[in-house]
Amino acid sequence: MVQTLLLFAVVAFVAIAMPGPTVLLALSNGSRHGVRLALAGMAGAVVSDVVLVTASALGLGALLAASEFWFSVVKWVGAAYLAWLGWRLLRSHRTLQLPEAPADAGEARPRQLFARSFLVAVTNPKGYLFVSAFFPQFIDPSLAQAPQYLALGTVFVVLDVVVMLGYAFAGAKVMRLLGGGGLRALDRVFGGALLALAASLAFARRAAT
Repeated sequence: MVQTLLLFAVVAFVAIAMPGPTVLLALSNGSRHGVRLALAGMAGAVVSDVVLVTASALGLGALLAASEFWFSVVKWVGAAYLAWLGWRLLRSHRTLQLPEAPADAGEARPRQLFARSFLVAVTNPKGYLFVSAFFPQFIDPSLAQAPQYLALGTVFVVLDVVVMLGYAFAGAKVMRLLGGGGLRALDRVFGGALLALAASLAFARRAAT
């Protein structure tokens, strides 16, 4: 089981580290609000990880893979929410300061950052399909599955937190380097990336995921 977990950790780390909606939000939150507030967004992503793993263990991933209707419902909700977040960043005109005293700290509430990251992850059907296809490769069918899913899920969550922390710290570092009005361009980059992810999700097909 130890060797299985190590192999799982290596593959999962590579998959998690690839830029996606939640790590992009961690990077954006780190640059806009500092690492401390970005932790709230990470908590939302962690809760979504638990939902994804639990739902996939219960067969929701298989349902999305088999049902074009439910896949489309989750896909369009997720794409619309990503597009809305991206559009808000593109429309941002605020000049940010250093994380120690962010200009918009009063507007960035932990609950909002938590909800954004949670909703972005939990409305992405690719997440369910990925977990449903990835986790069973490391499950021994001759043993009880619940403890195995718990162990794999724990490793997955820990790695996700580590990666998101790295992105948040990177975002905060970029914030210090750019400073002031230069961060408006960073907002445009984040907004464009979120819109691109929304378009990618909108055009995703069930058979291709």
